[in-house]
Amino acid sequence: MKCLFVYNPVSGRGKTGRRLHKIVRALRERYGDVCVCATEKQGDMTRIIREQAHLFDAVVFSGGDGSFNEALQGVCESGCSPELGYIPSGTVNDVAHSLGIPKRLGGALRVIRTGRAAALDCMKINDRYAMYIVAAGAFTSAPYTTPQSLKKQIGFVAYGIEGLMKNLNFDVFGVTFREGGREVHTDSVFVILMNGRYVAGIPLNRHASMADGKIEAAVIHQRKNPGFFGKVRAFFSLAGLFLRGFRAVREKQITRFEGSHFEIETDEHVVWNFDGEKGTAGKVTVDVVPGRIRLLVPRHKEV
Repeated sequence: MKCLFVYNPVSGRGKTGRRLHKIVRALRERYGDVCVCATEKQGDMTRIIREQAHLFDAVVFSGGDGSFNEALQGVCESGCSPELGYIPSGTVNDVAHSLGIPKRLGGALRVIRTGRAAALDCMKINDRYAMYIVAAGAFTSAPYTTPQSLKKQIGFVAYGIEGLMKNLNFDVFGVTFREGGREVHTDSVFVILMNGRYVAGIPLNRHASMADGKIEAAVIHQRKNPGFFGKVRAFFSLAGLFLRGFRAVREKQITRFEGSHFEIETDEHVVWNFDGEKGTAGKVTVDVVPGRIRLLVPRHKEV
């Protein structure tokens, strides 16, 4: 079997590049023939996988959640369905947490050597793809606006600092949310759709499945011109959602949805976050793409 290994040399403070020999040796145990490519700039992982996936039986990639999103774009755009392996090396690694893939290199390689290929859903947003989260509003810009140098210095804490510096005003935007025959028109400070279980290292959607053909979603309501106490209420609604999770929270200021097709209209200046990466702005249609990704996961892990 032939395997393509693509890695982001910047992610995880450059650890993957320093352990490349160990990684290639482990991959050869499963696949035999291994070709290695390092990315140089954003978009390289998508391009490499899109152009070369049809030449290989398997594609293994390393990086953070942003790199996972790039790999996902490449696989979906290639039209191929190679077996995928993932070595998490980012700051947060929400996809790996959701699937039980260890962050430690030895554990991740063990999953690749001995794991099973699970058919996982992904999400299609207009003409783009996301694996675990689509979100807009408060704090959602932090993953892609936080400087890489700050991530290297203090890791996950960098996201919190960036989020607090830029999001405490809780900008309000109008949104119309449609799912099935249900429609909600409101002003909001935060909208989220999830296929995974973790966001920012927090088990926000702990009991979700990435292989059930469904997406869980939530909208936090807010008045158009909230005063101080209105902003405080929005903050506690957001905190409650993250602390108690999708299914446990009973906050009146939050409306929850579950389904496989969503139509969301919002202001043109509202930018969406796709798996921690800057996505499109304005109106989006979000669909589940069932079983599109064949990813190696721990053999006895429920996905």
